[in-house]
Amino acid sequence: MDPSEKRKIKIYIETLGCPKNENDSEVAAGILTEAGYDVIDRKEAADGAQVIIVNTCGFINDAKKESVDSILAWAGEDKILVISGCLSQRYGEELFKEIPEAKCVVGVDQYEDLPKFLEKIIRDPDLRILETDGYNSETCSEHLKRRVLPVGAYSTTLKISEGCNNRCAYCVIPSIRGPYRSRRIENITCEAEELVSKGIKELILVAQDVTAYGMDIYGEYALHRLLKELCRIKDLKWIRLMYCYEDRMTDDLIDVIAKEDKICKYIDLPIQHCSDAILSAMGRRSTEASIRGTVEKLRERIPDIRIRTTLITGFPGEKEKDFEELMSFVEEMEFDRLGVFAYSQEEGTEAGEMDDQIPLEIREERRDSIMKIQMDISLKKNMGMTGKTVEVLLEEKEETGIWSGRTAYDAPDIDNGVLVATNRPHSPGDMIMIKITEGMDYDLMGEEV
Repeated sequence: MDPSEKRKIKIYIETLGCPKNENDSEVAAGILTEAGYDVIDRKEAADGAQVIIVNTCGFINDAKKESVDSILAWAGEDKILVISGCLSQRYGEELFKEIPEAKCVVGVDQYEDLPKFLEKIIRDPDLRILETDGYNSETCSEHLKRRVLPVGAYSTTLKISEGCNNRCAYCVIPSIRGPYRSRRIENITCEAEELVSKGIKELILVAQDVTAYGMDIYGEYALHRLLKELCRIKDLKWIRLMYCYEDRMTDDLIDVIAKEDKICKYIDLPIQHCSDAILSAMGRRSTEASIRGTVEKLRERIPDIRIRTTLITGFPGEKEKDFEELMSFVEEMEFDRLGVFAYSQEEGTEAGEMDDQIPLEIREERRDSIMKIQMDISLKKNMGMTGKTVEVLLEEKEETGIWSGRTAYDAPDIDNGVLVATNRPHSPGDMIMIKITEGMDYDLMGEEV
């Protein structure tokens, strides 16, 4: 296809699901841009696009429904519809059959092939392509300098590995994404430097399990080594860790988090439950004792650490006493940030075939009960912030003299926010010092110092 013709073709990528999917979409945008296509990053401009790529999530039922709803919404448009991501990797043949409007259905590791697929479809409007051969079983692909970031981006993810070796009974990710494959430190660092040169101030390290990083290629857990190299990048301000496993929080890793100022004193440590019986049924390696020990060690060695966790309520076989144990545990541990999922029964998982499935109503009631406890904990902790001075990353101007932002203790989109009163001129991505004036359930208010 003539390059000038390619430049006339506008592509919009709609991304659903987790931050790792956002990363994949940016890689896809980079590949397509490099091939000569015009990728637009604003949904309001998507009406002018000739190609729509829906990058789907297929993790739990709610995510699957959202993905299908989005696909069907675009299917009614006169555009070339492409379906990618976890849902298409998992149900590619079904999507290809049931949604004839989809011209191309690809899995999680076919982004490199999108330009040639699109060229074939543009040449032959009757052609349809199904390609979900699966993940690359070799070392995680290196898409250096190929990501296209949103205009004005100041925070982004940095994927350090692909796949997962953990075999949690409720999870389909290993069957979708394949085994754990780490990227090499020098390649990650190179990408990080490139991102920072484009204006990125915060890098959010993501993987299915960031604490497993390096074991497959270095023979040891090497996240602490990677962090030391990233901390050397001059203009990088914040490094944030997501998706850590408590049993892999090594002393070396804790030491580097404690010592390096650029590493946010925040850690995402999804424990899922505290009952030993339920943890064992889930296929988790943790126990209540090991979780307690890790949390205590983190709080002792990093006094200002904020710990986020996630829980699952209503896992098959969860008895009332297991749930009461979980409620007591949440009240006692007082996690700084906490989210709860009502268990989702997924086909193709060990848990999906278990007896003693809990009715959805009970799963959701238990979820809501935990969140009510956490709301009180969050309010107490936020009120305790009153009068303190903290650094805030400004994100959006709400009205004259008022900005919204977040602290180093909060990940984007899932944690607390801060409303900041300031009369000084600012732009999104500015980092300023503020004094907290009020703490609410899940937000703070403050004024620029």
